[in-house]
Amino acid sequence: MKATEAKLLAFLKKSPQFVIPIYQRTYSWTERECRQLWDDVVRAGSNPAVTGHFVGSIVYIEQGLFQVATLSPLLVIDGQQRLTTVTLLIAALAEALGSGEPVEGFSARKLRNYYLLNPEEDGERHFKLLLSQTDKGTLTSLVGQAPLPTEQSVRVAGNYELFKGWFSDSTCDLAVICQGLAKLVV
Repeated sequence: MKATEAKLLAFLKKSPQFVIPIYQRTYSWTERECRQLWDDVVRAGSNPAVTGHFVGSIVYIEQGLFQVATLSPLLVIDGQQRLTTVTLLIAALAEALGSGEPVEGFSARKLRNYYLLNPEEDGERHFKLLLSQTDKGTLTSLVGQAPLPTEQSVRVAGNYELFKGWFSDSTCDLAVICQGLAKLVV
């Protein structure tokens, strides 16, 4: 096993895809955990003295061997809840930004193409994160900006809406959120 520290966004950008194995529990974070992450992002983003904020570990294994044409997905063993919540936060941020770019590198298009999608891939490979069971369709619909499935994950959809609500608050400074996300470390 090898442990390394990395900026979360750089880690997401360079990784081809994260897959949550079927044996992992479904997404279960509540408003309390989302609020903690949000507060951490705001605190890091609003304090220039903070250069990094550790949000926990992501443990994964490579699924199969690297092939010449494609990179193998990474099977997430630990960190699914955190990874999913950050994905929901980034998806909601991309929507809140519209056509703006409050901080260089943080436009809706860049957020989607660097951290949420593999723009040159099709099917399931198009998405950076694939959840298991009923969570999968809801997350891919939200990230892919498609209609939600009939049977949706209440937690995934609910937490996405929670972040959207926080972004629409008049006191929310999008630049602070972008700067905070850039400081997250795993």
